[in-house]
Amino acid sequence: MKIEEAGNAGKGTALFVAGMASFLTPFVGSSVNVALPSIGKEFALSAISLDWIVTSYLLAAAIFLVPLGRLADIKGRKKIFIYGIIIDAAGSILAAISQSGIWLTFFRVLQGIGGAMIFGTGVAIVASVFPVRERGKALGIIAAAVYTGLSLGPPLGGLLTEYFSWRSIFVIDALLGMSIIIAVLWKLKGEWAEAKGEKFDAIGSVIYGLSLLAMMYGFSVLPNVWAIVLIVAGIAGLGAFIMWENRVKSPVLDMSLFKNSMTFSMSNLAALINYSATFAVAFLMSLYLQYIKGFDPEITGFILLLQPVIMAVLSPIAGRLSDKIEPRWIASIGMLLTTVGLVLLIFLGPDTQIVFILFSFFTLGVGFGLFSSPNTTAVMKSVEKEFYGVASGTLATMRLIGQMLSLGIVMLLFAVYIGRVQITPEYYQPFLASTKAAFVIFAILCFGGIFASLSRGKTMDTVREN
Repeated sequence: MKIEEAGNAGKGTALFVAGMASFLTPFVGSSVNVALPSIGKEFALSAISLDWIVTSYLLAAAIFLVPLGRLADIKGRKKIFIYGIIIDAAGSILAAISQSGIWLTFFRVLQGIGGAMIFGTGVAIVASVFPVRERGKALGIIAAAVYTGLSLGPPLGGLLTEYFSWRSIFVIDALLGMSIIIAVLWKLKGEWAEAKGEKFDAIGSVIYGLSLLAMMYGFSVLPNVWAIVLIVAGIAGLGAFIMWENRVKSPVLDMSLFKNSMTFSMSNLAALINYSATFAVAFLMSLYLQYIKGFDPEITGFILLLQPVIMAVLSPIAGRLSDKIEPRWIASIGMLLTTVGLVLLIFLGPDTQIVFILFSFFTLGVGFGLFSSPNTTAVMKSVEKEFYGVASGTLATMRLIGQMLSLGIVMLLFAVYIGRVQITPEYYQPFLASTKAAFVIFAILCFGGIFASLSRGKTMDTVREN
């Protein structure tokens, strides 16, 4: 069914439902970051094993995002969206009753599959409902919902972990998921399937998923000798995927989107770089504040609150500006400020004042708040309606791959500096050394991202054509 046939689905309802879903996954993710030391203590997990509790979710989501985004374009975005919420809620219930780190990691994979269904459809539904002239504002609100989840996650996650248990975080996730399902079934009418009737490229989806799995798993187990083999196999598989997609009639990822639009290509690259440089900051700072500074989960959560609050406040403003000003200028300024924030964190030490940490978080929050929604606006303005699901899924995949690369860099540095051990006082100095090395790498990455953001070209001509 095309969007014209689903006109009874109000813009406000679609925005509300997509916003709730956009809030849910970052809320749980940022809550889990604060709970990691408690989870590690209960299950006697090493720093690398703790990293896998986060990475397993991201890896599963990245593998399924593009194929499920394409399936949503064919079968219906609302249908896939609902299934995603159900799977995420089921994974949360199972994670809440996990009895080992291995089972918890496995159920995080299940959550990741549900998350892929949500990421690949929520933004696409909003883009389908809102006209081009209002899309930046709507996507800015969605970005604000994401950052509100990131904002509330650390303090509420800290409170829940401190006074109940880390398991209560997943119980809250399941309850929120059920409430979203009720809201969708009750209020969100109509369906969106602009590619209805086209074939689903199952072979391409399998090649894509296996290649990404090999590459990202290989990256995560560096410097193991098998890691190189897996990474090379994954890269070769992605090359085969690109060749297959150029030949098949109904590709899961239309390569012409990259070939014909510099805006689409460079906006996705900018997102990849930005998330590669920033995602592990919350992970590292949660460990730093609890291990090095000695704060409990509750206080840690409130300190981590500043950055996402700034992001939540600025995202709608940046989104509205991107409807009037070239998104690349706003996003590039955001990338520059993010680089400055990362440079500041290089100077962390055992005696670093909390004021300095808060200022660094503030700078990062302003930078990312200015980058995210204009970058999303640029991507969604650069494609036709029938590709909204794929475009949304591709951008979300760049985000997730970037997040995995960010954690992969940290995992590699932990392996080199600390080894596969729990972080105890005798390992605090190597932990600090690995943290500083990570922020140096992240700052260099983000600095390069400024130029990727600037080179995307203009988008306002596209807006006028639409």
